[in-house]
Amino acid sequence: MNSLAVVTPYVPALSETFIRAHIERLPAKTVLMAGRPPEIGSRPVLSMPERAAYRMRRALLREGLGRETTAAYVKAFRRHGVEAVLAEYGTTGVAVMDACRELALPLIVHFHGYDASVHKVLEDNAAAYREMFRRAAAVIAVSEAMRRKLVSLGAPPAKLHLIPYGIDCTAFDRSDPALAPPVLLAVGRFIEKKAPHITIEAFSKAHRALPQARLRMVGDGPLLEDCRTLAKTLGIADAVAFLGAQPHAVVQEEMRRARSFVQHSVEAANGDCEGTPVAILEASASGLPVVATRHAGIPDVVVEGETGFLVDERDTDAMAAGMLSLLREADLARKLGEAARRRTQSRFSKQQSDGRLWAVIQSLLSTEPRSRHGEL
Repeated sequence: MNSLAVVTPYVPALSETFIRAHIERLPAKTVLMAGRPPEIGSRPVLSMPERAAYRMRRALLREGLGRETTAAYVKAFRRHGVEAVLAEYGTTGVAVMDACRELALPLIVHFHGYDASVHKVLEDNAAAYREMFRRAAAVIAVSEAMRRKLVSLGAPPAKLHLIPYGIDCTAFDRSDPALAPPVLLAVGRFIEKKAPHITIEAFSKAHRALPQARLRMVGDGPLLEDCRTLAKTLGIADAVAFLGAQPHAVVQEEMRRARSFVQHSVEAANGDCEGTPVAILEASASGLPVVATRHAGIPDVVVEGETGFLVDERDTDAMAAGMLSLLREADLARKLGEAARRRTQSRFSKQQSDGRLWAVIQSLLSTEPRSRHGEL
């Protein structure tokens, strides 16, 4: 193929490993088109006068520009001989669907999390999503919960593909949690949907029953200082270490020294939910048992009683009980951790994830131009 356009609302951050993997690892000539109007690398698609006119009209209209945005994508797709478009996030799929229709290009829309859960996003895009689902050639969900949600929003089941995230399992050393001290590890941003404050509340209950227990938390974010204050208020400041944001090598070392991984993800007040948390995949690949919530894609990864423990959202008693079971029973931690590693290797490798996505793209390129695009 000439090229695959990977379209994103912005240049993906280093932490957005799965989007970057689509750009770097798919066996095609990929062109990243980021922003609206799109830029390729640091070079705008539109000329300077076109950009000035775009900005002026956007300021006057106080909203996105449909025809101007479409024209910019058409220009970019033509310039690079694009044969298929991979839109990262449902909202990006809406932005590019008219350009794909004009050029009869197959559109693959990859949902990730907020785009299938935040209330305002779903309200603002209700009609646009239905139209995008009608036109798209394929829609990707990263979890079974997300797949069900997209069906409820109008996605035809025949176009939906469940492709879980994948990680490089070889990058994680095999941990033996049975040899680790009673240390729990949490890794993630300090934001509402990851609920670090609930993890701390649950840990405080476990700590009362097992005073030698320790919790180490990697990450930063808007709730970090509130969580520090909470640990002091609960009288466990000496037992909780806030390590801030850390490079991947440090996270891997922390996983080698922990008895279990813990994460209490919840649905945020605005509806925001996880896709499938990468930290849980990485911990499982490392051989750590996981205590987490029945939330979004987590139950696809963590099997209750086999690779860890699952609790209902905001149930701190159940979370504390799961923590204590693994802190007190080293052999159980080893057994569940080994099962977690085997499951991750067999189901959530980057090779499997990339291969499934590429198979979907290839299947669309092998069909007739009009039929491959869906209903035009």
